[in-house]
Amino acid sequence: MFFSTRLQIKTFAIFYALALTWAPQSHAQSSLVTDISSHLVSVTSDFTGTELLLFGAINIDDDEEGPNRGDVLVVVRGPENDVIVRRKERVAGIWVNTKAIEFARVPSFYALASNRPVQEIAPPDVLKRLRIGPSRLNFRAAESEQEKLPFEEAIVRQKSLANLYSDQETAVYFLGDTLFRTTIAIPTNVPVGDYIAEFYLFKDGELLGAQSSPLFIKKSGLGRQIYDFAYDYPALYGIAAILLALLAGWIASAIFRKD
Repeated sequence: MFFSTRLQIKTFAIFYALALTWAPQSHAQSSLVTDISSHLVSVTSDFTGTELLLFGAINIDDDEEGPNRGDVLVVVRGPENDVIVRRKERVAGIWVNTKAIEFARVPSFYALASNRPVQEIAPPDVLKRLRIGPSRLNFRAAESEQEKLPFEEAIVRQKSLANLYSDQETAVYFLGDTLFRTTIAIPTNVPVGDYIAEFYLFKDGELLGAQSSPLFIKKSGLGRQIYDFAYDYPALYGIAAILLALLAGWIASAIFRKD
């Protein structure tokens, strides 16, 4: 299910009109104003993914003006969870788990968009401090940086293959010198929970402004009711699942029973 293109255009047009009114009056300091096409994504049984439109307007202070109009980074982060990564090695001809590392603060979803490569926008230490880019998320673990690095890379690799991590460089587009827009793809297997969209304004490697907006991805309909029941009453949900499986098996055997 995709957001209507007409709705996105209408939303962006309204924002454009507001930005034109706001921009001439905002020369006191560099800043940005941002929004999302929808702050709620409903995941139903027939959910096939969607796209979010993220847009905004920038204002560069007169003292900061120059040939570079400014750079915009947009990040969408999903709920953070603890993840255990195990390494498998071949021992005596059998694949076994030989080492495991537990990571904290691992985003379940991460998407990055920028108007040009992030390495050209900000210094490496700033990008690392802000955790911008899948390779700079710096998951927390008790092990040293050297020990945990290959395990971190495995997490990023697997989530990228599942379309849960993306690095869309040059995906932010400017309309004139002030307005910008980008789209973030939300895949079918997106985890539900509370998300956050972050907007950063840089100029010549310096962070001039930042904003964040909440985003909620929730199950709805029958899927939501089943999810809530399973979460609130796990024991009853397990019993119900077993009884339903037994009933389905009995019905199948009755249909295909040979006289």
